[in-house]
Amino acid sequence: MSRIFEALQRSESERSGTTIAPTAPATELLQVVEREASALAPKHVPENEVARQDFAAKEFANNDLSLFKSLPVSLPQDSKLVCLTAPESFGAEKFRFLGVRLRQLQHSRPIKKLLITSTIPEEGKSTVAANLATILARRQQPKILLLEGDLRRPSLASQFGLGRIPGLSEWLQGEPRPMKHIYRLEGPNLWFLPAGRPPENPLELMQSGRLSELLNQLSAWFDWIIIDSPPILPLADTSVWARLADGILLVTREGTTKKRMLQKGLQALEQSKFLGAVVNSSSNTEHSNYYQRYGPGAARQAVVPPQ
Repeated sequence: MSRIFEALQRSESERSGTTIAPTAPATELLQVVEREASALAPKHVPENEVARQDFAAKEFANNDLSLFKSLPVSLPQDSKLVCLTAPESFGAEKFRFLGVRLRQLQHSRPIKKLLITSTIPEEGKSTVAANLATILARRQQPKILLLEGDLRRPSLASQFGLGRIPGLSEWLQGEPRPMKHIYRLEGPNLWFLPAGRPPENPLELMQSGRLSELLNQLSAWFDWIIIDSPPILPLADTSVWARLADGILLVTREGTTKKRMLQKGLQALEQSKFLGAVVNSSSNTEHSNYYQRYGPGAARQAVVPPQ
């Protein structure tokens, strides 16, 4: 580059009949030219990164949801998916109320990826996620995705009577390829991305970077993405989902959730994303507190807005 610059100077000197000595500004100009040339020079990009970028650009080019396989739902006899088994029950009515509240919030803030979690296991978060997704899907022509994000102890597939089917785990562990493991559930009229077979390294898989790209594209396809995640306190998996979500609902259960654990769970959540809590199995049945029974032996729920 410096030789080209010097040749240009000599050419100008010969044309004008004068001698041009490099000056400080010329030297600075040479440095600028060399820096710009260096910046414009093609940089070496590793082949694996090129392949990843090409895959990300092509993988989600087709957003035709009709291409995904449809599966029939076969609910077990003891199913607590009241929005399907008892759509006129008080429990289903409370999920309708929750759906209305969330749609109202969606008008004032960008909420599409909704995380359903709890402080500890056995608080009913998966049941709440499934019922909420079902009730949101009852709207006219909605596109609702229920995403089973608990890769360690998945339960949603069995709640819909689907058995073991491949899902997110297999996709994360496989070579870059289009997502094929989204299923349209016949009856509920929603789409379902199961967790799949529990992997040996779920947290490592979730932190690979592919999960974020997947969620971004799914957001362009669906009106709501309901994510059933692991509990907050025992595992770090939920922190990954929380970063990707737009809003968080916390599920608690009376008689199971301890006050100290609930406080720790609330502290672990990003407060700007915390929308409220759903309380299961409450002994308080006052309508003013939004508590009602699902039915004999079933859980009850309440919507508690954040203070």
